[in-house]
Amino acid sequence: MDMYTYAVELSKKAKASQQKLRKINTQIKNDTLLKAAELIEKRKEEIIKANQLDLEKAREKGISKAMLDRLELNEKRIKGMVQVLKDVASLPDPVGQVISMWTRPNGLKVGRMRVPLGSILIIYEARPNVTIEAAALCMKSSNAVILKGGSETINSNRILVDILKEASRETGFPQEAIQFVDTTDREVVNHLLQLDQYIDVVIPRGGEGLIRAVAEKSKIPVIKHYKGVCNLYVDSEADMEKALNISFNAKVQRPSVCNAIENLVVHKDIAEKFLPEIAYYYGKAGVEMRCDERALEILQNNPKAKNTKVIPATEEDYYEEFLDLIIAVKVVDSLDEAIDFIHKYGSNHSEAIITENYTKGMRFINEVDSSAVYINASTRFTDGNEFGLGAEMGISTDKIHARGPMGLEELTIPKFIIFGNGQIRDNFGIPKDEDQNININKEACELK
Repeated sequence: MDMYTYAVELSKKAKASQQKLRKINTQIKNDTLLKAAELIEKRKEEIIKANQLDLEKAREKGISKAMLDRLELNEKRIKGMVQVLKDVASLPDPVGQVISMWTRPNGLKVGRMRVPLGSILIIYEARPNVTIEAAALCMKSSNAVILKGGSETINSNRILVDILKEASRETGFPQEAIQFVDTTDREVVNHLLQLDQYIDVVIPRGGEGLIRAVAEKSKIPVIKHYKGVCNLYVDSEADMEKALNISFNAKVQRPSVCNAIENLVVHKDIAEKFLPEIAYYYGKAGVEMRCDERALEILQNNPKAKNTKVIPATEEDYYEEFLDLIIAVKVVDSLDEAIDFIHKYGSNHSEAIITENYTKGMRFINEVDSSAVYINASTRFTDGNEFGLGAEMGISTDKIHARGPMGLEELTIPKFIIFGNGQIRDNFGIPKDEDQNININKEACELK
């Protein structure tokens, strides 16, 4: 079968399943998710074995350490997938939820109700646990899903989809609502991105290159974030212990993910005290610090930084999503300068301020234009599960439809529902006398 025919067949099946999805109840959805969680635990050894095949091939290709980390499914991550399924099952079902209702002077009751987006194409790289997260959210929100993982995770994804379909067979959930692109041929993606008659939304998860390529080629609306250049600002009135712990956690705990900080912005009044201390701990973790002139002057001959790689920063460094143990450092004179820096170099993902000054913190919250803004906490919390959403489809930095971590509600869209009792507009109904002429305002018809 050629790739175009294959793409059409997948997307048609997903589209056709939408009618069945509208008929199933919340209990069936929850039972399916819980059955999938049970099967993952039961088939854990199979999952690890399939994942090892992917890891071996990835190592042979010389894939980076950061990418290998994303690819691996260990005991902890398998438990995480099980927990995601249980968490999503426990969340309220957004489908059919009436989010507002009002009554018009003529007695019409007008409201808005949440309904599924339809068929969603998910294109993602490396992380096979995304297969479970994406499918679980789509299943609970009654959306059909087409899963396109990276070629490097084909074996891991294949067994996870098999588990989801097995769970569906046992509970009566429509299997056709879970479609998997079971080929490593990249041509199929180009075809899928043109099938706007079958697919309603595309959500890419991965590096900036992937997301830009999808956005440029797609005829279908794309919900996206290009990259995660997250910033942490240490204010002159920061608590030192909080500043050190948060700066370390936000960079080092898992540097290969989009909510890790890439820029550390420090107020000049605290820089002399703070920078040598954080350099000491960054050095222990192997973090390279790329510094502006003022930060360099403070650190270059400081004994606290003697085991830390400290080099001059370039202009390009502040725009860079390193996804590695590298951080760019900037010393600023004011909160205003810090906010301007974030707006210039950031990617509208996640930003944080460390301060004990309430007014400064609230200014930061109000003036920084990003999808998640923190006071005195690590940006590593920008995650659907950490926010109580059960899981996430991705983190959108768009300003249309969804912004920030996308959970169940973000996979639905309102439609208007109207309850009447015979109301007609402008009292224009059937004539009371058979001989009465019906006078139609043709000009008004053209306008509305």
